This record gives sequence, structure tokens and C-alpha cells, in this order.
Amino acid sequence: MQPFLVALIGIIGGSGLYEIAGLEKPRHVELDTPFGPPSDAYLLGRLDGHDLAFLPRHGLGHRILPTEVNFRANIYGFKSLGADAILAVSAVGSLREDIAPGHVVVPDQLIDRTRGRVSTFFGEGIVAHVPFADPFCPVLRAVIADVAGKAGATVHRGGTYVCMEGPQFSTRAESNLYRSWGGDIIGMTNLQEAKLAREAEICFGTLALATDYDCWRSADASVEIEDVLRVLEDNADLARRAVALAAHAIEDARDCRCRRALDNAIITAPAVMPRDRLEALWIIVSRALHARPGEGA
Repeated sequence: MQPFLVALIGIIGGSGLYEIAGLEKPRHVELDTPFGPPSDAYLLGRLDGHDLAFLPRHGLGHRILPTEVNFRANIYGFKSLGADAILAVSAVGSLREDIAPGHVVVPDQLIDRTRGRVSTFFGEGIVAHVPFADPFCPVLRAVIADVAGKAGATVHRGGTYVCMEGPQFSTRAESNLYRSWGGDIIGMTNLQEAKLAREAEICFGTLALATDYDCWRSADASVEIEDVLRVLEDNADLARRAVALAAHAIEDARDCRCRRALDNAIITAPAVMPRDRLEALWIIVSRALHARPGEGA
């Protein structure tokens, strides 16, 4: 499948954000991918003249665990729709006193504490190694921080997102360990999304909504889901306002290297690539390989 929309902005809705209001001519598109079905149908439409595609990460009704999210299918689906930028909305716990519940963090780094999740499109005969020192698009990060501020949020620019497996929250020992590592927020989803978006040459940034202090605060009780849901509800409108502002602010021309991440990254010689794998990955690798399967590949 070739992209049928150009420079579309993808929105991944996290806990508490399951829809985008105000879309013109909304329509749902169900996709299948070489990696299976995405979390749900994509909601496509225009917001004040800008093409958007929205996907609820956990499915409508929040029925998919973080470990169960088909991250490859989700990002592949955005790529097939023509997305070249993705804004992910994520609920996170705070690992810092100054990041209070209700604050927004726009992280610039990641620490991986997941186990056994597939974080790459490659393998099975095609090898690629993309740069990932800076896992979030710097241009998108600046845009997200600016629009979150305009939407009324207290914004922290930069920070390290610890991505844990879940679905349980941290132990106190783990929470203090992550703080000692320099972690600022903790969540369960963004690591795989960022890696796969980089491989797909899509700019990726996160609007992280702090819902609670993680359990490192010994004076507090442990994290309670009721408190998390209460803050999520309060932050849902803020997230929607920020997304609407971001649609205006994300320019097609961006001074970043995200959309050329596969330059010199694919190591496997085209002549020995398994044809079925090459066809499955063609939406991802076509720009870098410059030729369709069977046409010099």
C-alpha cells in the first residue's frame, strides 16, 4: 500500500484521550498491516485545514494493555496513511518534586525498562541500524512545548522518560532507582513508538501528562488508579487544545534528520533481501533503497 495522504499529522491518544473533537469530514479507516491489526480504526479528518489521523493507543474503551499494544502495526499504519509527524499523548508518573500532577513534560530522552517487546521493523533477512541518540524530534519537541504553554499548561521542556513494562506500577525501590538514574517521568508505551517512528522516518514527539507522583514519595500512599483517572479527566481538555494548536504549528518543512533516518542505515545488500520481507517493508524502506522490489533491488 502506498501513502494516500501527504504530510498528514498523526496523533496517538493515550489514557484519557480517545477522540479528537472538531474534525471536518471525519471518517474511520480500518487497516491491516504485515504486522497485524493496529489498536483500532484510524480517525481521519481535517482540523482547520490540516490533515490529521488519530489512533487511540489502547483501543476505544481502553481494552489493550501496554504490553499488548501492537506498536509495529500502529506506526506502520500511520506511515501507510502518509504521516510524516506523530504527536503522542501519554499519561506518566512524576519522578521529580517539581513535576506536579497536572504538569506537562516534553521529554528529550528515554530509558528502556521493557522486556521482550519488539522494537524494530527489521530482521528476518533485512538488517538496519538507525541513530537513536536523540530519540525525539527536536523540532517537534519545541512545537509541542510551545503549544502546551499556549493551551494553559505548566510545561517542563526536556526530561528523561523511563519506559517500564507494566501493567503494575513501580515498587518504591524501583521508583527510587529510576530517580537515581536521572529519570524525570515514567510511563509504559513511548519507547517502542519512538524507535519505530525513527525507523519509519517519521518525526516523533510526546506530550506527557503527569498524573501522579510515582511511589518514591515515602510520605504518600502508593499510586492509586482513582487519583490517576481524576487527573486524566482534568487534563483531557488541555490535551485536545494542545493538539489543535499543534496542527497549525507543525510545518511541512522541518530542519531535522528524522525523515532521512535510514540514510546509510540499511546494511543488507538488496540482492540478498528476502522478497517477501522487502515487499512487507517497502513503505518503510522505499526512499532509502530508491527502487521497488524487482527493479534493481
